[in-house]
Amino acid sequence: MTLYAWPDAAAFGRVVPKAKLYEHASANRALKEGFVREVEQILWSHKLAPETINLAATDAVAEIQVFRIVQKTAVLDRELLRAIDKAIPFPLIFELSHGERIKLAAAWKRPSEADRTRWVIGDYFETEWLPGETLREPLPVATNLGALYERLLSPLVERQVSGAGSGAATGVAEAPEGYADQITRAEAVSLGARIAQAEAVKAKTREVERIKAQLAREKQFNKRVAINAELRAAKQELEGLIR
Repeated sequence: MTLYAWPDAAAFGRVVPKAKLYEHASANRALKEGFVREVEQILWSHKLAPETINLAATDAVAEIQVFRIVQKTAVLDRELLRAIDKAIPFPLIFELSHGERIKLAAAWKRPSEADRTRWVIGDYFETEWLPGETLREPLPVATNLGALYERLLSPLVERQVSGAGSGAATGVAEAPEGYADQITRAEAVSLGARIAQAEAVKAKTREVERIKAQLAREKQFNKRVAINAELRAAKQELEGLIR
């Protein structure tokens, strides 16, 4: 996976007080406690905008903000990221760091079709943890900020689909060779369609794991036969979604 060398001209470098987020996100007690327990620092790292990276805005993407979250804990509740997303009226890319490791995370965030002043925030996608000294690459080539946002999100979405094919948890075949490249080249396939596929894979993977757990608990032979058949069917459906 890729870490990006955010342009120097886009550097913002402002520490965001948690109290400010509480105000904008209407944070309840549990959310505030989560921030205190799991988050060391929130840094508004970079601002990708027409004046900083010379790409035109689109109706859906006027700017892209990069937030760096320094974690106290190895696992971060995604509701904390959602609270930040709710507080900031632009699409966000998160860089999460813990110890010597770093990863990217983001949800597809777009204006509501019913009310353009409101935002729709989808599920979160993320990379694997990478060493902090991983070499960074230039931003993807794009014609405007909307296209750049799609290219930043695409590898995260693809990872969820192809990662489900690893066989470690599900026992299904690996995703076909070059799968990620195929999706990257499929410009006619919208980001929304790719995310819908990733979410379908996520749901089917959960179903496979549920059936496997049920099978492990069941002792009666005839019931195990029926559950095994259900498991095979679910694995085939998952493999079909991945391919």
